[in-house]
Amino acid sequence: MKIKLTLTLFLIFTFSILGKEPEFKSLFDGKTLEGWTPMQGGNWEVKDGAILGTSQKSERRHGMLLTNREYSDFVIQAKFCVHKGDSGFYFRSAKVKSAVSVNGFQVEIDTSQETGGLYETGGRAWVKKPSKKAIAERKYEQGKWADLELRAIGRNVTVSINGVVCSELKNDKGRTKGYFGLQLHGRQEMKVKYKDIRIKEL
Repeated sequence: MKIKLTLTLFLIFTFSILGKEPEFKSLFDGKTLEGWTPMQGGNWEVKDGAILGTSQKSERRHGMLLTNREYSDFVIQAKFCVHKGDSGFYFRSAKVKSAVSVNGFQVEIDTSQETGGLYETGGRAWVKKPSKKAIAERKYEQGKWADLELRAIGRNVTVSINGVVCSELKNDKGRTKGYFGLQLHGRQEMKVKYKDIRIKEL
C-alpha cells in the first residue's frame, strides 16, 4: 500500500507540473438519476435540481442509492441538506445481502453534531467522531445546505464540512475501493437532499 500511495502522490505531482491535473466531473446531472441505482427501501427522486430521499418510519430497510461503478482514490465534493432523520454518504462500500445493502465506510450525515464523523457499517461501527473544536467552527445546521468534501487517497481519509476538517484517518485498514451510496436510515422518518456532487479521480 505504501507503493500505491507513493505512486498516487507522484502522479498528482506529475499532472500538476504538466498542467494536466485531473478535473472534477459531475456524478449527478441535476435532472435524472442516471449513473445511480436505488436499492431496497425508501424513495429517491430528483426535485428542484437535487436528489431527494424520503422514507417513512414504518420502513424497516435502509434505503440506498448507489453509483453504478466503483471508485478508489478521489476527492469528492457535494452539498447536502438534512430535514429529518439519519442519512450517510457511503464510499468504498461493497454490496451485501442485508437490510442496509452495503458494508463499508460512511460519512455520517444527520440532524446531530455527529455529522462529518466516520462510521463503518458491517465493521468497526464508529471509527471517528468530530472534535468539539470542529463542531464549534463548521457552523452546521439542520435544514440548511452544507458543503461536504471527502478525500480518500490510499489509506488516508479526510472529511470536511463547510471547509472545516471533522474527521481524519491515517493508514486506515478499511476498504480501498467500492461504491458511493446515499442512505435513508430504516425505522425513521427521513427527508434529505443532495446536489452538486462532483468527483476528481486520482
